[in-house]
Amino acid sequence: KILRGMTENALKGKMNGGQSPFGYFVDENRKLQIDPKTAPIVQDVFTMYADGKRMQEIVDWLKSKNICTQKGKAMRVNVIQYMLSNRKYIGEYKYRNIVIPDGIPAIISQELFQRVQERLVKNKKAPARHKAEDDYLLTTKLFCGRCGAYMVGESGVSSYKKNVYRYYKCITAKRKKLCNKKSVRKEWIEQICVEKALKVLSDDALLDVLTDRIYELQAEENPRLPYLKEQLADMEKKINNILSAIEQGAFSESINERLSSLEKAKKDIETAILQEQIKRPFLTKEQIRFGIEKFKTLDVDTQDGRQRLIDGFINAVYLYDDKITIIFNYKDSTITVPLDEYKSSDNKTKTAP
Repeated sequence: KILRGMTENALKGKMNGGQSPFGYFVDENRKLQIDPKTAPIVQDVFTMYADGKRMQEIVDWLKSKNICTQKGKAMRVNVIQYMLSNRKYIGEYKYRNIVIPDGIPAIISQELFQRVQERLVKNKKAPARHKAEDDYLLTTKLFCGRCGAYMVGESGVSSYKKNVYRYYKCITAKRKKLCNKKSVRKEWIEQICVEKALKVLSDDALLDVLTDRIYELQAEENPRLPYLKEQLADMEKKINNILSAIEQGAFSESINERLSSLEKAKKDIETAILQEQIKRPFLTKEQIRFGIEKFKTLDVDTQDGRQRLIDGFINAVYLYDDKITIIFNYKDSTITVPLDEYKSSDNKTKTAP
C-alpha cells in the first residue's frame, strides 16, 4: 500500500520525501517549484561549466559569494558534479522506474544541459589537466592530425641541465604505440592559438556578425516567451475589465469566482515567464557586444587570461605534420595555418625526454 501510494504521488509529480534539489522548494501540495532566489545560481553554475570553467573554479566562485547548500554547508566539487548531472533541472521527474518528462518546472534548457553532459563525458575521458604544477590550456581541445586522438599534457626533465620541458603528446602514441606523431612544445602551440583568438577580437566586422547572430539565436531559442507575454497581457486586460465592472456595482458570486480563476491563471503565466527567463535570459545587442569586447581586456600574459580566451573562442585544434587546423566556436570558423609561418629557433616538435 505504501509503495502504491508513493507511485501515485510520483505520477502526480509529488515529492516522496527527501531533500529538494538546490534551486527548488516544495510547496504545500508537495510539488517542486522554482526558488527565484537560488534558481539563477543553478543557471550560472551550468553556464560557467559549459563555457569552460572547472568545477573547482565554480566552487571557489560560490564560496566568494557565500553561497551554501540548503543545509548550510560549504559547496564542494561533489555537490557541483551531482548538480550538473541532475535531470530534474530540465524538468524530468523520476521515481523508481517512473520517468515523467516535464513533470516539474525546468530551470535549465535541454540545449544547455546537453552541452554540460558532453563536457562531463569529455573531461572524464581526458587525462588530468594539471601536470608539473602547470595548466595545459588545450586539454580536451588539441587532437592528433594523424590518428584523431587527444594530445595530452606531459613533462620531462633533460638529463644535461635538468631543465623541465612541457609538451603535448598523442595519447595513442603514449599508450598504444600505434601512432608516430611527434610531441609538440606546450608554449609554442598555445601561443599560436592565443594569437589566432586575438586576431578574431581585432576584426570588428566579424564581431558585428557574431553579435547579430547571437542576438538572433536568442529569439530562435525563446519561441514561448512572446506567446506567454501576449497571454499575460490578455489576462491582465480581462482582470481589469472585471475590476471595472465591480467598481460600477456589478458583483456576484460567479464574477468573484471568475476573478479568482483569472488571477490564478495570471500567476501561472507569470511563473512560466520567469522559468523561460531563467532558462534563457534575453540580452540586448549592446549587452552581447559588451560581453564579447570584455575578452579584449584579458591579460594574456597570465595563465587565467589565456585560458579564458582559448575556452571562449576555440572549439578544437588539429595538429598535422605540416599545418594546424583551428576550429572556432562560431559558424564557418575553421582556419588552417601552415607550419612554415612559424619557423623559429625554438623547435616546434621534439622527442619526449
